[in-house]
Amino acid sequence: MAKHTSQFRTRVQLEEYQVKNTHAVDFPGGFHDYNDSWNLENFRKNFKIEIMKIDDEEIEFDMIGIDASVANAYRRIMLSEVPTMAIEKVVIYNNTSIVQDEVLAHRLGLIPIAANPKLFEDFKPGDSPTNKNSITFKLQIKCSKNRSAPSDATDPEEIYINSKVTTKDLKLKPIEDQQNALPDNLRPVNEDILIAKLRPGQEIDLEMICIKGIGSDHAKFSPVATASYRLMPEIILKEPVTGKRAKKLAKCFPEGVIGIKEIKGTKTAFIDKVRLDTCSRQVLRDPELKECVILNKIRDHFIFCIESTGAIPATEIFRESIRILKQKCHKFLEEIDHNTTAEDN
Repeated sequence: MAKHTSQFRTRVQLEEYQVKNTHAVDFPGGFHDYNDSWNLENFRKNFKIEIMKIDDEEIEFDMIGIDASVANAYRRIMLSEVPTMAIEKVVIYNNTSIVQDEVLAHRLGLIPIAANPKLFEDFKPGDSPTNKNSITFKLQIKCSKNRSAPSDATDPEEIYINSKVTTKDLKLKPIEDQQNALPDNLRPVNEDILIAKLRPGQEIDLEMICIKGIGSDHAKFSPVATASYRLMPEIILKEPVTGKRAKKLAKCFPEGVIGIKEIKGTKTAFIDKVRLDTCSRQVLRDPELKECVILNKIRDHFIFCIESTGAIPATEIFRESIRILKQKCHKFLEEIDHNTTAEDN
């Protein structure tokens, strides 16, 4: 009975046609003889983060020992509350390309800007652009014929000069002493993002003003290409799977999940890299193998993957989400103390 209760509390069970035990159960009084009240010492003992992959653009790590609500809070904060700099206002002086003004402005707004938002103040309604609350870029480009191109050339990039407008053509227009005051190299994250295509006689002349914002205001301010998590899979072999059945079992999972090794001259299946499993449950559709395997997900073990747009390093995005969540918690506690004091008075 105790083993069954432990399984129910800690695992999400995958069956052929349903997923069981998906609801949270770790609340006080949920189970007899289990004390599920929150305890700081137990949390410190059980909580850990294991980093699997890390660089400026992507980080993958395991967060173990927390509830799904906390994991989801981090995910949502990273998507919509971590600030970045993005193009907000576009002043178009001339645009004779085939791209309409509003479409061009929208495309420019989605270009990720490499700039540390902590160095800038919020741009409030009615404010004017300054070196402390904005960054200004200019784009002045005109297409013309390349008279030195070979007569048999067909590639537009050979025939024309400035046939493609990319983020490389965006030039910083410093406000006051901005270029010297700011240590960062203010620029678009990538230089090869295509903005528009031009032909001889067409030109674009405009200015762009970048301000600080968050993803809940507009998706262009979101610092992540994606921020996701999934539960750690668990695969249990109820009995030895050998010979042809071992090879058949391996084919039911993504490559690398099931390994095969020789034990006493017999090819035997074993669980190799379980985190690669996508939980397709293909093995449960095989009448010969479905009784040999138990598929679960570990309820408090989350595999996080954060991919940055490049505006902010992926590690910094996660650190900032922690800071924001702590700030929210402090504010909530202050509200409770304030209301309690008001009631006492």
